Amino acid sequence: MSQGLTPFLSPVEEKSVIPWEEIDRAEIPGHEGEVTLLKRGTEFSMRTAGTDLMNSRLHGSECALAELTCSRIKRKSGLRILIGGLGMGYTLAAALEQSEPDTLITVSELVPAVVRWNREHLGHLAGMPLDAGMPLDDPRVSVEEEDVAETIRKRKSAWDAILLDVDNGPDGLTRKANDRLYGRSGLKTSFSALRPGGILAVWSSRADEAFTRRLKQCGFQTETVTVPARKSGKGGRHTIWLAGKP
Repeated sequence: MSQGLTPFLSPVEEKSVIPWEEIDRAEIPGHEGEVTLLKRGTEFSMRTAGTDLMNSRLHGSECALAELTCSRIKRKSGLRILIGGLGMGYTLAAALEQSEPDTLITVSELVPAVVRWNREHLGHLAGMPLDAGMPLDDPRVSVEEEDVAETIRKRKSAWDAILLDVDNGPDGLTRKANDRLYGRSGLKTSFSALRPGGILAVWSSRADEAFTRRLKQCGFQTETVTVPARKSGKGGRHTIWLAGKP
């Protein structure tokens, strides 16, 4: 190679030489570890115990969670939607794009720092079209900084849809307490919290036949969909359950 020439780096090679920068970290309520926000170039990652919970390059399935759910709700006006887990805001943004002006969306997020990170660092990633700002700025949105299991428990026949993107799905990584969501007792509570015709939608990093059986045992009419992790359709695939209340 001639002296003075800069070697060409592919996007993969370029990322490999850019170090991750830690932006912030926060305790997970319940003293069960920490969640860390990292940045590398324009890419963001949320991690716990060295494992990616969310990456800004891989959000296709998070959007699909909202898109598939909204497409299956028969009633279109006056919807009440609960999203468990804010993440980087992709599911919320997709739900807003699919919703009418009179829809109200509640986001239940356990870690207050995640809400702050969305406002300070991540809001542009899932920004709404036509320069409408970040998803949390939408007047249809309210935030509850608490365990989504508590939000579900407090209200019966309240929701047209409950979307859960919590702890990598039924086989969780971060909180044993998430069994309250995905165990039989938690599923029955979600069933009671839905309006007739409502949908419980669950994101997971992998399939789980035992969870499918539990949904059916709790009275749900269940559909399982496999979707690409990336918007481009490339790469790995994730699982979404769409469980309807008759």
